[in-house]
Amino acid sequence: MASLRWVSWIMIAHLFVLTFVYPDSSSDSNKLKEIPKKFLQFAKEPELFDWMVGIRRRIHENPELGYEEFETSKLIRTELDKLGISYKYPVANTGVIGYIGSGQPPFVAIRADMDALAMQELVEWEHKSKVPGKMHACGHDAHVAMVLGAAKIIQKHSEELKGTVVLVFQPAEEGGGGAKKIIEAGVLDNVNAIFGLHVAHYIPLGEVAGRPGPMLAGSGAFEAVIRGKGGHAAIPQHSIDPIVAASNVIVSLQHLVSREADPLDSPVVTVAKFQGGGALNVIPDSVAIGGTFRAFLKSSLIQLKQRIKEVITGQAAVHRCNGTVDFFEIEIPLFPPTVNDNELHEHFQNVAGDMLGIDKVKDMKPVMGSEDFSFYQEMIPGYFFFLGMNNETLGQLDSAHSPYFRINEDALPYGAALHASLATRYLLELPSQVTFPDEKRHDEL
Repeated sequence: MASLRWVSWIMIAHLFVLTFVYPDSSSDSNKLKEIPKKFLQFAKEPELFDWMVGIRRRIHENPELGYEEFETSKLIRTELDKLGISYKYPVANTGVIGYIGSGQPPFVAIRADMDALAMQELVEWEHKSKVPGKMHACGHDAHVAMVLGAAKIIQKHSEELKGTVVLVFQPAEEGGGGAKKIIEAGVLDNVNAIFGLHVAHYIPLGEVAGRPGPMLAGSGAFEAVIRGKGGHAAIPQHSIDPIVAASNVIVSLQHLVSREADPLDSPVVTVAKFQGGGALNVIPDSVAIGGTFRAFLKSSLIQLKQRIKEVITGQAAVHRCNGTVDFFEIEIPLFPPTVNDNELHEHFQNVAGDMLGIDKVKDMKPVMGSEDFSFYQEMIPGYFFFLGMNNETLGQLDSAHSPYFRINEDALPYGAALHASLATRYLLELPSQVTFPDEKRHDEL
């Protein structure tokens, strides 16, 4: 009987909590689920949609390479000023960090990369790149427009925030490691989570794709010079042939994958550059080779780097040549693998599912491409996903880094609304972070 009385008291206490402490818990849950659809509807309104399209096209016409995004950054700051959003500038040379909300914790960040690629645009259209040899061929112009669109949505609904949304406009994603410099600047020290996206030409419009855990590979780059002794091609015994040495180097580099690496780790070593000689009857003095190496484990990446150097210098010596290797550690830092946080994956599925329908939220396999968003994820729980923009009425879209790359601008509202929803829902669903006097943290950014 005593045990039954305890059960009765527990049931009464439970009913008390549901009735008086959380009287509107069901209602609040429904309100949270409606946020993504409400934000998407707002993002599709002509005024906001046309505004994002205009921003994207202005950036596309005036592409700037990594750490040179001065006009892009100026455009971003101008729009933030119009929205009444405060920001820090410059961060990492040309970066802009904006703030919406209370300025107090918890903090959640959404990120856009700003830089273009050094390539000539071959798409003929009204807003083609005006800068010879430079093009937004990876969608960063759209990424900026979508985060600005998200900023406008969040600012419009700022009364619903409980904390602060941090807007990260980052330079130099294309090899320059701009994310690493943003981290080093300390402007994200107290951020609890960060979200990023990339447009995808092969995923249908209105769909998204992501996965928990490793998603994109870590990567590094190398270039080597193999020096021999030039001479007449008809009397090779008087020369030291660097082309033969370089050829053996390339074959030996492939053995790092086929004979030294765990096959389940899926590493890649690719030599994509081979330059040597300019005449058909002359053995050159030197040959330059270069390429990339990738893996899903940072330890494997470091091991590959060490072995690439050993193979190049060792094989060059076997053929009486001298080999030197440059890993561009300052210009192109080693990118860690992009690893999505498991809890944020669940958050992403919930938010995207409420907006698009769970059948439009796809699981994807890991991809050997790399992203400097991974630098954030080494310091902060982060989530990176792909946003579909394929529409059969537009014809086949070319892949990123193609001179024929195009953006389906109908994807802009989806990206803006997802950014805004992921950040807003995160703040509303996350309990306030408690800080203690002895913690080496600040209450604001």
